[in-house]
Amino acid sequence: MRIYNTDIEGLKIIELKLFADERGFFTERFVEQKFADHDIKNNFVQDNHSRSLPNVVRGLHYQRNPDQAKLVSCISGKILDVAVDIRKNSKTFGKHFSIELSGENGLMLFVPAGFAHGFSVLGNKPADVMYKIDGYYAPKGEGGIIYNDPELDINWKVENPVISNKDLVLPKFSEYKKNPLF
Repeated sequence: MRIYNTDIEGLKIIELKLFADERGFFTERFVEQKFADHDIKNNFVQDNHSRSLPNVVRGLHYQRNPDQAKLVSCISGKILDVAVDIRKNSKTFGKHFSIELSGENGLMLFVPAGFAHGFSVLGNKPADVMYKIDGYYAPKGEGGIIYNDPELDINWKVENPVISNKDLVLPKFSEYKKNPLF
């Protein structure tokens, strides 16, 4: 396992080591000490699993009280995983990072609290996304930013995105900036 910093403070790429042979493969997805050695010392309390069809875009979501960090992986299919820095005092406030995660490439993304997060499903197969979180879901603390905000200018790499009704009415980033929560 290798862990890399990105250009956005706190956001990290995890490259899994896959031990493969004619039967398939084995990998260690989470090793507490290896993560701690790279300043990922979160106490993960829950694992979530979602399945999404091709062209689905989920997000951009965040949560406060409790704040949530996420360790995101795609175990089948392929996604474009996106994190937007929404920490008002960050040098990269409003910047986003994206990376393709798939069941084949052995990559994960650590998204600390203070980021809006989302993903799109690439290709013509469903995607299974698993992520660990370090804070329990609290409906009163959930928030989001509209996925196609022109200021953020995220290329989701899908035509004709499929969006939930809930995500279609999320506010623009300009609204978030009026009262940043992180």
